[in-house]
Amino acid sequence: MRQYLPFFGKYRKALILAPALVILDVLCEIVQPELMSKIVDNGVGQKSMSYILHTGGIMLGLSLVAITANIGNIYYSSHASVGFAAELRKGLYNKILKFSFSNLDRLSSASLVTRMTNDINILQDVTMMSLRLLIRAPLMLLFAVIIAVRINAGLASIIGVAIPVLGVSIYLILRKGLPFFEKVQKKLDKVNVVIQENLVNVRVVKSFVREDFEVKKFACTNDELREMSVKASGTVVLIMPVMQLVMNLSIVAIVWFGGNKIISGSFQVGQLMSFITYITQILMSLMMLSMTIMSFSRAGASVQRTTEVLKAKVDIIDSPAAVNEDLHVTRGKIEFEKVFFKYHADGSEFVLRNISFTVLPGETAAIIGATGSSKSTLVQLIPRLYDVTLGRVLVDDRDVRDYPVKNLRSAANLVIQQNELFSGSIRDNLKWGNVTATEKEIIAASRDAQAHDFIMTLPRQYDTVLGQGGVNLSGGQKQRICIARAILGRPVILILDDSTSAVDVATEAAMRQSFRNHLAGTTVLIIAQRISSIQAADKIILVDNGEIAGIGRHDELMKNCMIYREIYLSQQLQKGTAG
Repeated sequence: MRQYLPFFGKYRKALILAPALVILDVLCEIVQPELMSKIVDNGVGQKSMSYILHTGGIMLGLSLVAITANIGNIYYSSHASVGFAAELRKGLYNKILKFSFSNLDRLSSASLVTRMTNDINILQDVTMMSLRLLIRAPLMLLFAVIIAVRINAGLASIIGVAIPVLGVSIYLILRKGLPFFEKVQKKLDKVNVVIQENLVNVRVVKSFVREDFEVKKFACTNDELREMSVKASGTVVLIMPVMQLVMNLSIVAIVWFGGNKIISGSFQVGQLMSFITYITQILMSLMMLSMTIMSFSRAGASVQRTTEVLKAKVDIIDSPAAVNEDLHVTRGKIEFEKVFFKYHADGSEFVLRNISFTVLPGETAAIIGATGSSKSTLVQLIPRLYDVTLGRVLVDDRDVRDYPVKNLRSAANLVIQQNELFSGSIRDNLKWGNVTATEKEIIAASRDAQAHDFIMTLPRQYDTVLGQGGVNLSGGQKQRICIARAILGRPVILILDDSTSAVDVATEAAMRQSFRNHLAGTTVLIIAQRISSIQAADKIILVDNGEIAGIGRHDELMKNCMIYREIYLSQQLQKGTAG
């Protein structure tokens, strides 16, 4: 639990006051039964009204103090637990944002959402319960046992039998129920996966009229969660009836033996009343302890899941040399030296093998190849979204690992295949590329990306508010805004990962011309499917099954590379057929 201590840092006062108030509450409450027994035996028995009023006044004062302490405990325990959860959620979020693509590949987004919501809520509830019950129950148990033994050790021996029976029963029940809690959280992950997929892809679901299928799939996943939850709760819920049975049997035995002592004259009525109250407090303390243990048991799965995120080693970080040198990309030269890459260190298959090529500053290089040939993975090695397994990627003749990640990614902007936009205005989205951009710069970048004209036709132009993911724009419009966003950062290296696939040929050609005119010093890497769109590139790199099958200009590859020639001819044939 050491890694969780920093998240309590802001709430030290509450962490001290909450237990202190619990102790005060317990001290006030534990003496009440003994005072009541004195009222019965001494006040009522001797018909002394002054004794009854005096002792009753003390009980009233102690009750008021206990109520005040309890209210304070509730306030400070709530403050500390809710604050801890907020800080932990913030810590997890900050850690997740530092994750590399490799980290995110291992932990699904749906699972991370569950960990940041449901799992943290469970830890919040356990923290609150700990500050209220985990201190109160043992103290109450300890004091009640001492006083009960002092009143009558013989009757107290009944509890000596009841406590071991309860302990063994609780242990057996929890031992059987604990494994279910982790399974419940995993089932909840699966439910979140289905929900997330369907909400994100709801238009696809409707387009293919798959609502009924998805409803059945969700119902099946939801039923699995329900069944596992029932198994978990159905097991641990046995604790309550077992405790009530033991409690009731204990009280019956105490009343029986205590009554006989009263009849024999060796015990007073008030003493029996207070003894029963203390025994009830002992059993209630055990019940509170069992509830706390049960909550801790359930939270164990959540602790493990949040700890997995907190302890996850971020694959891509700044090296000490990178921090010290604070290098910046200035020219944009890119070089791959015998690069090999696989997604998992323990994996057996390289998805990229022996990749070597050079792109000079200011050149436009195109990467082409069949679907699944790892083109996207290749370009993601440049801004260190992944790190190479073997070999080196160099920018300006320095290994990319020598640059601070922030400097490298600021200079090498990547427009990925998935055109992700955020809720907010078009201007807000564009300023992701440069938060200090002027209106003139925003318009210039939008013109280069061929986005300005369609933006001006929108009702509020650059202040048009986008729905989640830019749902109120077409695919081509989203692509152009994403490209404008990247251009606005004035990158030294611009990487377009098949980011013009939804743009028509004429718009794409105009975009290329704008790049030549206004991004003359920028090194541009383009992943494309259409050879016709990259024929004018300074260098074309053909990737086939994770290896380079050819490098050169269009006319050189047409002469020397059979695979490239086949791709070109097949595309021309398709174009002719379509025409």
